[in-house]
Amino acid sequence: MDALEAILTRRSIRKYQVKLVDDDTVRKLLEAAMAAPSSMNLQPWRFIVIDDRAILDKIPELHPHAKMLKEAPLAVLVCSDSKVQNIEGYWAQDCSAATENILLAAHALGLGAVWLGVFPRKERMDAVAGLLGLPEEIKPVSLISIGHPAEDKPTSNRFNTSFVHRNKW
Repeated sequence: MDALEAILTRRSIRKYQVKLVDDDTVRKLLEAAMAAPSSMNLQPWRFIVIDDRAILDKIPELHPHAKMLKEAPLAVLVCSDSKVQNIEGYWAQDCSAATENILLAAHALGLGAVWLGVFPRKERMDAVAGLLGLPEEIKPVSLISIGHPAEDKPTSNRFNTSFVHRNKW
């Protein structure tokens, strides 16, 4: 699958087969994440790979939109190290770029995934940080549910010319 096809056909997948994601594939997802652009190339992202069933089952109690994690074999928490990048806003952009790269790589590898927002919701950030024992300087940004898809969604064309302006508003 080429890059444009991956971008245009990726969908949020919330239902998964009972099948593990192998370590080689997890590494490819993380390599894709770390290939994202970052402000001043500081690469503030840090990742927690979650495949412990007890933790995956606990997260939906803390995040209102994470019910699919009870089926998912894998999640990746994308975090930012505030000691590396402390300029407000840039770390969130950097981690968002890494998150999107994981989503696209998952799709290109035949996996399904969905982005669960953690930042900027303080209650979600605190709950996830507490559950996973994050040090104070590590800020959770997004959580990605990943697995072998058990649903197929049609491609959605979201292009809208009314959103586009040229040179001026």
